[in-house]
Amino acid sequence: MELDFGPAVRDFRDEVRDWLADHLVGEFAANRGVGGPTDGAAWEVRLAWDRELSAGGWLGVGWPQEYGGRGLGLLEEIVFEYEYARVNAPYRATVNALDLLGPMLLKMGSEAQKKRFLPPILAVEELWGQGFSEPGAGSDLASVRTRAERDGDEWVVSGQKVWTSFGIHADWVYVLTRTDPQSVRHKGLSLLLVPTDQPGVEIRPIRNLAGQDEFAEIFLSDARTGADMVVGEVGQGWRTAMATLGIERGTTLLPQQLTFEREAEALIDLARERGGLDDPMLRRRIVDAWISVRIMRTTNLRTIAELTAGRTPGAQATTAKLYASTRHQQLGQLATELAGPAGQIVGEDYALDRRQRSFLLSLAETIYGGSSEIQRNIIGEQVLGLPKEPRP
Repeated sequence: MELDFGPAVRDFRDEVRDWLADHLVGEFAANRGVGGPTDGAAWEVRLAWDRELSAGGWLGVGWPQEYGGRGLGLLEEIVFEYEYARVNAPYRATVNALDLLGPMLLKMGSEAQKKRFLPPILAVEELWGQGFSEPGAGSDLASVRTRAERDGDEWVVSGQKVWTSFGIHADWVYVLTRTDPQSVRHKGLSLLLVPTDQPGVEIRPIRNLAGQDEFAEIFLSDARTGADMVVGEVGQGWRTAMATLGIERGTTLLPQQLTFEREAEALIDLARERGGLDDPMLRRRIVDAWISVRIMRTTNLRTIAELTAGRTPGAQATTAKLYASTRHQQLGQLATELAGPAGQIVGEDYALDRRQRSFLLSLAETIYGGSSEIQRNIIGEQVLGLPKEPRP
């Protein structure tokens, strides 16, 4: 995939390319494409790579200069993400703070919070985890039961969070909690910033199908944080949380889309090796997989074009996550079938090859970031105007 974003950013594009060519070498080059939003592989290498990016001024390209960013525009951000994905650089270890928390603080945080937290994020000095989902509140975040009570100059937080990506590495977590004990559903929620290095916080790793422990559950037992650690207004946490989850998928899905294209190309090569293209039924499934990644590309480009033109993204942005996650699972399933018995054999100590790891991790893609069932409800109600799903 090769895109030209026009003469206005050509010099910037060349600067990005030159820097990546000079610095994506050695151990970093040996780990091209490693990791993902739920893949903790080669963590220390990826963390070192993030520090290399930080030293070069490539983290927070669009963040204001007073907080350590470059202060550039959306188009430059998109160009950087595209060039980064094009060379298949390691997946950033600090993506949670860079793609979610940071933009949320820029939009809704106080000036003191921005000055305190944004520079350490860009310097890779503090790592963050997200404390949204709970055992009884996954996609339905309005059901959260974690509570926080005001005690003088502090909040006291108790509850349980689960499925926190890279939570075992987090120095801080941003926690959606109920600060009004009489409230129900969306009302009375607040978003708090809570340090993990204290007696009231216990973080336990959760191992996934791929044998990794990038997910974690967090137990909060009278954990404390400052009264000024509320992002946005007290009781308006739902609006703050939606600002976090509402980061436009046109840019955040771009690196994944390029990864899926590479996997589709590898699938075609594998089919040629195994004679799969001679089977008309199998050939049809392979062509369908190739078409699906081209649709993802078109969807992303439409969304990017709307964003750069200052328009609100259309319906395709709402469907992008649902389509990408379901089609990626089908792509992985087909690759596993084509590999035959070799696709089911693991290495020593359950070592997985890249194809096996991608397929197993893809099984969670229809759950995290909003389950497919919830996504279909959103599309039906907000895009198609269908009646809301009845509640029991």
